[in-house]
Amino acid sequence: MDAGLPDRLRAIAQAATAPFAITKIGHVVLNCRDIEASVRFYTHVLGFKISDIYGDEMIPGGMVFMRFNADHHGVALIGSLPDSSPNIELHHMAFAVSTLDEVFRAREHLERKNVPIIVEGRRRAGVQIAVEFADPDGHMLEIYWGLDQVGSDGITRPPSEWKGAKSLEDAIDNPVRGQDVRVFDERMIRRAPK
Repeated sequence: MDAGLPDRLRAIAQAATAPFAITKIGHVVLNCRDIEASVRFYTHVLGFKISDIYGDEMIPGGMVFMRFNADHHGVALIGSLPDSSPNIELHHMAFAVSTLDEVFRAREHLERKNVPIIVEGRRRAGVQIAVEFADPDGHMLEIYWGLDQVGSDGITRPPSEWKGAKSLEDAIDNPVRGQDVRVFDERMIRRAPK
């Protein structure tokens, strides 16, 4: 290792600023070869609970959302790996923020840093509002707010209430039941001129 590398890395980190605060790593989505064996491992060995499932018609290979706390999902599995692992199991890593405003600030910050946003808006299961982008090595990352919480009764939002959204503005214009989508700094909301 380059002897000066640790000092250079510390200097980079000390100079870093962001207009939002990530509060936790929210969830990990893994590609897997045998989704049934993987579900068996995560449920029987680790004690995870299943929150929701996408069939092949929604995503090739199917997808299983699993939780280990009140978050709708902490780990999800996609049955899309055709053979033994070429070490591409990580689909994306997600980081939670405390407010919807912070998702908007994250979008602006990423754009200022010339980081292309690949997806923004609201996904279906879990209904979190997010921006998704890649790191320099192509690892998919997500900054999100508003992930559904699942109580001890295990009841999750029914699929009939999932509402995808193709932008942050679409997500706030078309809220899901129970999700407070007020943005306090409305200057961040992009509206087409009338």
